[in-house]
This record gives sequence, C-alpha cells and structure tokens, in this order.
Amino acid sequence: MYQGDPWVRLDTLPRLIAESVRRTLSAHGIVSVVRTPFQWVMASPVIEIETGGYMGDVGLYVPQVQYREANALLDRLSDEADRHG
Repeated sequence: MYQGDPWVRLDTLPRLIAESVRRTLSAHGIVSVVRTPFQWVMASPVIEIETGGYMGDVGLYVPQVQYREANALLDRLSDEADRHG
C-alpha cells in the first residue's frame, strides 16, 4: 500500500532496465519500487548492482493512483525516442 493505495505491476523487466525506468519515473514525481524474488526495493545503490545483486527479471510496481500517469509518461518517452532514433 502507498498512502492507502495498492501497488500494481507496471511491467516485468531485467533488473538493470527496471532500475533505469524506476529512476526515470522518480525524476517525474512517480513513486515506484522493484520487486526481486527476495525483497521490495525502493532504492538500489549502484554498488549493489555492480557487485552482483540479483539481475534477473523483476517486477516494477507503482501505486495504483499513479498507474495511468506512469504509463502515459513511458509511452510519451518511447514515442519521443522513436522519433529521434
């Protein structure tokens, strides 16, 4: 729960990509967490990733109240990347 709201899975991604998306969401004011098979992670120090923390697929979750906003942001960023790439 986030301020009384349930969390919903936005996507399942390799850990490194999920961490990148999580930071992008955070930069735009959207709260998110990564769920590894072992724990929920709100912040991952780069050292944890570099030293061989779990790098497989993880769930990327956002509060349900921010789900639409998160999807819209990621769609917009993807469209922008397609136009420039």
